[in-house]
Amino acid sequence: MMTATQATGLDPAPIKIVPIRMDFLARAREGLDDLGQPVERHLAQGGEPLRDCLRRATPGEPILLASYCPFTVDGPYKEYGPVFISGVSQDAARLDVLPTGGQSPYLADSFVLRAYSTDERIVDARMSSPEAAMADLHRFFMRADVAFVLARFPTYGCYALRIEAA
Repeated sequence: MMTATQATGLDPAPIKIVPIRMDFLARAREGLDDLGQPVERHLAQGGEPLRDCLRRATPGEPILLASYCPFTVDGPYKEYGPVFISGVSQDAARLDVLPTGGQSPYLADSFVLRAYSTDERIVDARMSSPEAAMADLHRFFMRADVAFVLARFPTYGCYALRIEAA
């Protein structure tokens, strides 16, 4: 099978995944989310995407459901959405590769990549896959108007992670 790099002739640049904010994690584990609302505490059914450790939850593990905002600039694109995080602090995830591998990958067969400008406005987007993602990111980061990319889950559109050029 041909990789995206072979198919496009692009040599993807290294990426950096920006972890979910530490102040959010601390506050959520104390009980409040980004909107100042109480978080929901659950035992995982299994498969919930944990934004703090970039993996899927295992059945029975304590998790939190909270509203999170990945944006810092006020305006029409500043949004809050539901995210799952682990109920207790976890080891840090690798931040130099997309979490697409393993038996139950964090990012599965398809996901949305949305490119944003420095003023946090959408400038481009595409459906992507583990095979095409690095080439898609390379195309985005070649543009002068792209500051970062958000990956989102395709079915519900929820925030998955933030990506910057390394």
